[in-house]
Amino acid sequence: MNSSPGVRIAESADVSDEAVLGLGTAIWHLAQVRENAHLGENCIVGRGAYIGAGVSVGNNCKIQNYALVYEPAALADGVFIGPAAVLTNDTYPRAINADGSRKSAHDWEPVGVTIERGASIGARATCVAPVTIGAWSTVAAGAVVVKDVPAHALVAGVPARRIGWVGTSGVPLTSEPGRFWVCPATAERYREVDETLIKETE
Repeated sequence: MNSSPGVRIAESADVSDEAVLGLGTAIWHLAQVRENAHLGENCIVGRGAYIGAGVSVGNNCKIQNYALVYEPAALADGVFIGPAAVLTNDTYPRAINADGSRKSAHDWEPVGVTIERGASIGARATCVAPVTIGAWSTVAAGAVVVKDVPAHALVAGVPARRIGWVGTSGVPLTSEPGRFWVCPATAERYREVDETLIKETE
């Protein structure tokens, strides 16, 4: 394992010698980090979580207990993955081929979930690859995401649909006349144009 000083790994965790862990990252009990996974600085991988081979995780990410992050997922800085959330990697899953033979690693092509900066995936949510979860968006607990999520969107349900917008603080935005949206926590203002939020500059 290629790790920086200050990395904390619980004795019961299974971390490949070929994984790369950044400064200040902590891997908790019974978590597994596979070969060639690359975790940035100050990340937390909770109890029983799984990080697949070659997965890329940015700085300051939190991957909560029993979350499953299958390769080739790519997480940007500041991503939150809630407890027992799943990022899949097989569009048409089968245990066997059409002829009845067991599938091997050569019989299918993994596809990944991409999660952009600051986005959050709620507890027990499932993101079905290939999808992109936009920056600062929030996927509600238990949602099933089957299509791309715009930046700052709040999505919920099965399948997940946009039910609102969220700011960088994660708090739902409140609407104002003229298709403007305001964050109650930070007072940041956004303008909605064609199902996209544009942050207003001061």
